[in-house]
Amino acid sequence: MAPGPIIVLTGTPGTGKTSTAQLLASSSTSLTPPLPLRHINVGDLIKEKSLHDGWDEEWQSWDVNEDKVLDELERLIDERPDGEGLILDWHTCDAYPERWPDLVVVLRCDHALLWERLEKRNYPMNKIQENNESEIMQVVLDEAQASYPAEIVVELKSETPEDMEGNVDRILEWAKVWREQRVGEEEEEF
Repeated sequence: MAPGPIIVLTGTPGTGKTSTAQLLASSSTSLTPPLPLRHINVGDLIKEKSLHDGWDEEWQSWDVNEDKVLDELERLIDERPDGEGLILDWHTCDAYPERWPDLVVVLRCDHALLWERLEKRNYPMNKIQENNESEIMQVVLDEAQASYPAEIVVELKSETPEDMEGNVDRILEWAKVWREQRVGEEEEEF
């Protein structure tokens, strides 16, 4: 059995990536047959595996070592069980090799709502402002569109629980089609 899809779930901090990824991973086993998708929160992985060069006090974030991150993710991709897909949840996507993702989902959110969400996280003001400007200027969407083929990049609104549930349903529908196409390709090879 071939490996499952690699889904990059990205967006400005506060757009709902982790909540969406968690719901997507738990819902993926309800497909018939199940298509297990493992959620990898890349930010947590960076902390857990020390894939950084230290703490940036001004920005209250880790100074990420992208080479270490990519090496660790490559290992996880190579070592996953047959049939397992991955959800890579991180606020950026342009560091990943073009060959990795089968789908790139960019979550978007109204900047005023985003501001409120980041304030609730107690982000420092400079970080709230930078992320808000990034969302207004659609920086993450532009990075995704510049880094991957247009047909695999999808922009989805992520402002309400209903948006999140609808986004998960849409991604699961895509995953079903993706699997059907792969099964068809495998049958043609024989």
